[in-house]
This record gives sequence, structure tokens and C-alpha cells, in this order.
Amino acid sequence: MLMAATTPRTSGALSPAVAGEEATSDAQVMLRVKAGDQSAFDYLVQKYRRPLVSFMYRMARNAAAAEDLAQEVFLRVYRSRESYEASAKFTTWLYRIATNLAVNHARDTRHERPEVTVSLDEPDEESGATFELPDSSLTAEQAMVRRERLLAIRQKVEALPEQQRLAVIMHKYQQMDYKQIAEVLKKSESATKSLLFRAYETLREQLKEFV
Repeated sequence: MLMAATTPRTSGALSPAVAGEEATSDAQVMLRVKAGDQSAFDYLVQKYRRPLVSFMYRMARNAAAAEDLAQEVFLRVYRSRESYEASAKFTTWLYRIATNLAVNHARDTRHERPEVTVSLDEPDEESGATFELPDSSLTAEQAMVRRERLLAIRQKVEALPEQQRLAVIMHKYQQMDYKQIAEVLKKSESATKSLLFRAYETLREQLKEFV
């Protein structure tokens, strides 16, 4: 597998070609990949693998599919290395590839997507704690309410129109700003703000019992 083969074995270690150059942008690293630097590609895989798997999971709702889709993103990045131009932020280019793959997968599998659930060993998006390990600061009732709230949020986000769902996932879960999201979705910044405003208004209305 590409990610397994290219990710450095030492967890958290930067590739030798990139380590020590904190000012180096991801676009510059990708230009090294273009020039044939394999360790630069390994560094990008290491840096973006988890965020991409998370993004794909929120779109596909299937862990195996999320891993496969993330790997396909890196395959496409590598195959496109010779034509890469640093005309935009690397993350914009990366998430355009990821978004196209995620949207196509969602459309192809919309009749077979599993019911939205909350895994016991999956971290809470706000606290980072897992449901399998009880939070001593919460009563059993509070923990149940929190779990129900998390499940409701996921269900409502998944039910949003496609463009709104993509924008919310990038904004809330990938911590991307309006400008980045606008570039990925190929919209103006004002249109992106309007898109997110409508999405969050819908979510607030549908989730008001949990607020």
C-alpha cells in the first residue's frame, strides 16, 4: 500500500530532506516531490494522512472506505507531481482532489451507506475523550446525553445538501478558513460565508433541543 510504504517508520519524525526547515511551505515541499525527492513525499503523507482519513470518514461513514479514499488521494498527488504548480496553497490543491473523490464516492454509494453511529472507542469531537473510557466528571446520564448530542450532530450534518456538508466538514472539523474553503469549492469568499451561514442556521434549528 502506498501510505504504508512511504510513511517514515519512526512516528513523529520528519523526513531528513525536510527536517530543520520550519519555514518551508507545503507547496515548496511538493515542488521537491516534483523534482524527484521521495522523502518530501513521505513527509506530506505523514503530515496529511490522518486529516484526510478523518475528512473521508465524515463523507463516507465507513472506516475502510476512508482509508482507501485517502490512499487514492495520495496516489493522485504522486501521479500529478510532474504537472504540479505552486499557484495556490498546497492544502487547497490537496482538498480539491479529496473533495472530488469524496463527492463521487458519496454519489456512487448513496443507496448503500451505513446508518450513522457513534463508536465507543471514537473520540468525542469536543473533549477528545472516548465513550469506552468514562469521563469521571460526568454522570451516566450526562454521558448519555453527550453521546446522543454527538450522534444527532453527525446525522444532521450528513443530511445537509452536498455543498453545505462539505463546507461544514472543512470549516468545523478540518479548521479551514473561509478563503481556503472558497478556493477548494471554487466559490467566492462571500458565497462560501453564505453557504456556511445557511448550513449552521439549519443545524442550530434542528439541534436546538441539545443547545
